[in-house]
Amino acid sequence: MANIDVIIPAFNEEQSIPLVLNDIPNFVRQIIVVNNNSIDRTAIAAAESGAHVVDQPDQGYGNACLKGIETLKSLDTPPDIVVFLDADYSDHPEEMNRLVEPILYGDVDFVVGSRALGEREKGSMMPQQRFGNWLATFMVKLLYKRKITDLGPFRAIKFQQLMDLDMKDQTFGWTIEMQLKAIKKNYTYQEVPVSYRKRIGRSKITGTVKGTILAGYKIIGTIINLRYKF
Repeated sequence: MANIDVIIPAFNEEQSIPLVLNDIPNFVRQIIVVNNNSIDRTAIAAAESGAHVVDQPDQGYGNACLKGIETLKSLDTPPDIVVFLDADYSDHPEEMNRLVEPILYGDVDFVVGSRALGEREKGSMMPQQRFGNWLATFMVKLLYKRKITDLGPFRAIKFQQLMDLDMKDQTFGWTIEMQLKAIKKNYTYQEVPVSYRKRIGRSKITGTVKGTILAGYKIIGTIINLRYKF
């Protein structure tokens, strides 16, 4: 059986993180919750729910993911597959098998859970999220000649392939960087439909005008910049 580990970046998610951890399937070997400079009880709640908690005081989604990867690299036996998902309970962890089965049985390198292909609870994605997602996927089709439907955070990838991507982004461009580098390296790539619901608490990105603008700027910049690199 393959070793499957999970990385969950978490910033002030004490209410939702126990629910997320409770719904993660039993086939997962280890869960890494990266406490990204939270000022609430996120770290305590995660540890009490059985996760391995590591601290990343430098805020940023990418920073948290990179810290989680660093933790997995230090293990005596690294995982075969890494799954990323959010800590706000908007993803459905119990659907994780949809992401890992194409890797386990179909020789796929990288799988993204697509909210666009799946069922979304009404109000789970704000208008600016839907527009930003459409714009980003349109630009990928235009510049990379590859159709994708979502930049969803719920995703699974072979660990060695993840290492070969040499991920760098520290903030909002993390998800699209992973997808674009995988495309440019000709990884076998698949999208699967996943469910999506309203998050618990307020979004730190799309819940504010500043966060929305910064995220959009970073994502678009990443799409353009990576088009002409390596």
